[in-house]
Amino acid sequence: MRPYILAAFALASLGIAGATAHAEELVSTAPVAASGQISNVPSYQPLADRKWEFGPFENLGAGVGDRFGYYFFATGFQAGKNLTPIIHAGPFTGRFEFGGNIMPLFQALTPSPYTQISSTGVTQHVGGGLFTGMSVTPVVFRWNFATKSPRFTPWFQAQGAVLYTTHKFPPTIEVPKGTPGGTSVWNFRSGAGIGFHYFTRPRRSLDFGLNAEHISSASLGDKNPGVNASMQLQIGYSWWK
Repeated sequence: MRPYILAAFALASLGIAGATAHAEELVSTAPVAASGQISNVPSYQPLADRKWEFGPFENLGAGVGDRFGYYFFATGFQAGKNLTPIIHAGPFTGRFEFGGNIMPLFQALTPSPYTQISSTGVTQHVGGGLFTGMSVTPVVFRWNFATKSPRFTPWFQAQGAVLYTTHKFPPTIEVPKGTPGGTSVWNFRSGAGIGFHYFTRPRRSLDFGLNAEHISSASLGDKNPGVNASMQLQIGYSWWK
């Protein structure tokens, strides 16, 4: 199944899950109004009180530069913990969060395989198509900015991950099995990005991020063409504790 079909299905599932989430963390004790009635206005948790976040997400991406024509899809689960109190630093006031994620499904759709003739007249077969695997991101450093609105929290992050694919990635000139010259099934993903949490309920948020990402095998294979740059859009839904 092509990644964009999986992406559409997964994003629809994520939207339904977020819209129908029934476990509500209710409002803190509401103030008594002048009329003597109890207010039902939700009390959104301020950044200073947030400790843990966790939830599912989807990634959609595209290669840029010499990797134009590469498309990416991934689905996973992330968790993070705020480690510091609010640090006051003018426009950079905020908190430091450490997190990680796992992507049990990672897919890369590359241009179809083709045949080329080398400068020496040798026929070469270049691989391509759909690559499937999984990825683990054990390190996500995130800075959550404090804003006047408790419903909106922008952030900046940097991350590092390990990627495994069932076939050597990215594709290059194919060589007979066991012959030196291929890439690797193991790669590393690194990148940085920006995003924000938008709270739809006191302890529930929709999450949007845009990351610039680099993929490289660090020369674990005989060849390391890598994916020098790609842009990854991330959409998620988080529960907060």
